[in-house]
Amino acid sequence: MSISRRRLIASLGFTPVLVLLGREGFAKYPDRPIRLIVPFAAGGNADIVGRLVGERISSALGQPVVIDNRGGAGGSIGAETVARSAPDGYTLLVGSNGPLTVNPFVQAKLGYDPLKDFAPVALTSYVPHVIILNNKVEAKNIAELIALSKKAQLSIATSGVGSATHMTLERFKAASGANIVHVPYRSGGALMPDLIGGSIQAAMTEFSTALPLHKGGQAHIIAIAASSRSELAPDIPTFIESGVKDFTAQSYIGILAPIGTPAPIITDLQKAIAEGLADGPTADKLREMGSEIATDKQMTPDGFAEFIHTDYEKMREAAKLAGISPQ
Repeated sequence: MSISRRRLIASLGFTPVLVLLGREGFAKYPDRPIRLIVPFAAGGNADIVGRLVGERISSALGQPVVIDNRGGAGGSIGAETVARSAPDGYTLLVGSNGPLTVNPFVQAKLGYDPLKDFAPVALTSYVPHVIILNNKVEAKNIAELIALSKKAQLSIATSGVGSATHMTLERFKAASGANIVHVPYRSGGALMPDLIGGSIQAAMTEFSTALPLHKGGQAHIIAIAASSRSELAPDIPTFIESGVKDFTAQSYIGILAPIGTPAPIITDLQKAIAEGLADGPTADKLREMGSEIATDKQMTPDGFAEFIHTDYEKMREAAKLAGISPQ
């Protein structure tokens, strides 16, 4: 029996809305390549970790993950690009200290709000900060370094004014009372030749950057800002063991989406990342670089959000200690 057009339209008025959605409404995510924006130049820690994690997402979800390096302004340019993108799961951010928790306190015209414009997916890993000394500096531990600084001011370099390592240095100065002058460089890698050559006495930098020099005998790390010693260099004590109470600091990497991205998409991405970073080749590669894998809790949206908020407040205090105001 045929149904009149009028009756068909009337009957559709009682049909649930989901039934009326076209094929696009039922399309399984993802159905096209995902763009993963790294807000720094290729070759750095964020880029390397982003590529490794991107491979895991691609393998789990069955679509290519395209790395898009958008460097500039300490990571703010790439972060703003993601914040202004459609919240559909196809543009993601490889987030780190700079764009998420440092730049708000050093850049006056930030084009996004790191606490409101992103949906955290998962923290992936972090690299502890260390103090590494030129071999001509006689101090062998933190206590000796502090004592030496009281006799004559020490120069300690970082990867730049307002960088994550600069903030860690300011926190260390406040916690220890050491007499230190900050020497800013353009990157952690750029300062290493001067450290080896003796132009600077020490550096606060990432463990992954300093470890090859330590193992090669070209300079020596005296403390690592982690909660426990690293298996890669168990001879290096923590700052906490060295008498600096509760002192931890790190450069971290995590994946974020624009705020408003549907929860099921966030869940799919988080699952892909967490399973990809379970013990296996990717986790092994990160550990070989000196990174620590995030905990199960940190590798969840809520856990990563909590981590960001905690670090945000640490950076607020560090900026005050350093006398830094947004420029």
